[in-house]
Amino acid sequence: MKPWKYAVAIWMTLVIIGGFLIEIPEIPILLESARNLFLHVPMWFTMFVTFGMGLVYSIRYLNCERLELDRKAAAATQVGLLFGVCGLLTGSLWARFTWGTWWTFAEPKMNLAALAMLIYVAYLVLRTAFDDPEQRAKLAAVYNVFAATTIPFLLYIIPRQMASLHPGAEGNPAFSEITAPELRYIFYPAVVGFIGLAIWLFDVLDRYKKVQQQLKQRTIYENS
Repeated sequence: MKPWKYAVAIWMTLVIIGGFLIEIPEIPILLESARNLFLHVPMWFTMFVTFGMGLVYSIRYLNCERLELDRKAAAATQVGLLFGVCGLLTGSLWARFTWGTWWTFAEPKMNLAALAMLIYVAYLVLRTAFDDPEQRAKLAAVYNVFAATTIPFLLYIIPRQMASLHPGAEGNPAFSEITAPELRYIFYPAVVGFIGLAIWLFDVLDRYKKVQQQLKQRTIYENS
């Protein structure tokens, strides 16, 4: 295992320990559930980074049409979707303890975030609809560019034009007075740690997909 992966493992271990041991300030409504800040928000940050990686690889594929880039775009997008779904689940958990319900259709940010995840689920479904690798790669890359352009509108622009229960509806709560100064000592390292973990997962998934491609090509060669 590469040294940077050991660093990520140690970093995340310290973040988790710190997240449980740190003394939480008395924040109205949130109370002890404020610890979820160390999970929920970093997961969204990580999702943005990995979706961005997928977008870059898709654009690069459209420029030179190398299947390796399509593979990396798919791996990055899958990791991003994983963190996005985890962000929804931790958000739902937070809603249960602060708003009294697991889900509310009165909260635009929750519903638009769910819509964004469905758009990326459709990306994965689209990839299964084509047997030809080049056709699949080209259509998936175009769709991925479209999907990425919806994220700023669904998760940032539109929710701020509507009434919202979400903390920091007028701005980013991670950079406002909502986040108590002492919480930031864990929050910011958590963001770095989750992004490192996502890159680790991306590396594993990309190598797995590469082996799958090689085995498939070998099978086709042996049967021809």
